[in-house]
Amino acid sequence: MEAMVMLEGLEERLERLEKRLDVDKNVQTGKPVKCVDALVRIQASLSAMANKRERVKSLHKKIDDLMKYLDPQFTERITVPDAVRLECVLAEEEFIMSQASLLEHMSSLVPLLDSTYIKVVPEHATKLQSLSQIHIQQQDQCESLTDGTKKLFEDYNKMMFLLSKQFSQWDETLRKLEATAKQDKHATE
Repeated sequence: MEAMVMLEGLEERLERLEKRLDVDKNVQTGKPVKCVDALVRIQASLSAMANKRERVKSLHKKIDDLMKYLDPQFTERITVPDAVRLECVLAEEEFIMSQASLLEHMSSLVPLLDSTYIKVVPEHATKLQSLSQIHIQQQDQCESLTDGTKKLFEDYNKMMFLLSKQFSQWDETLRKLEATAKQDKHATE
């Protein structure tokens, strides 16, 4: 149905174009000239002229050769023999096979990309963004708590060091006093 409508529209446009182009000829000859007919005549006259000229004929025959020479891989085909290319491919056989297996694995995973879970990801983007902001805030809080805990441990270690030192001094003082007391006791006996 749509094709018919498009075809009719195209025919109408072509007729309007022919009318615009043939205004001068219609006045002179009194009959309309079709664009397609004019194009066919022009193409036929160009072909006739090209067939009469030997240089144009030979050029048409050489077009395929010229296209072959213009191909960027032409020099590679000339300089690298098929045996060397085969050896290159065989040398990379393991890599090619691994890439092929990876591609097969990827193609088997394509249905997962079409799953509803993947399709609804954009809907969850705003939630994910707010959660990521909360996560960043919690990381900052965690850093401050870690710094506070480190400071408490440092203070605790300092206090324990000072207490150990104090107890060591008291222990040394007590030993001296006890030693003096023993000497005094032995001296009195």
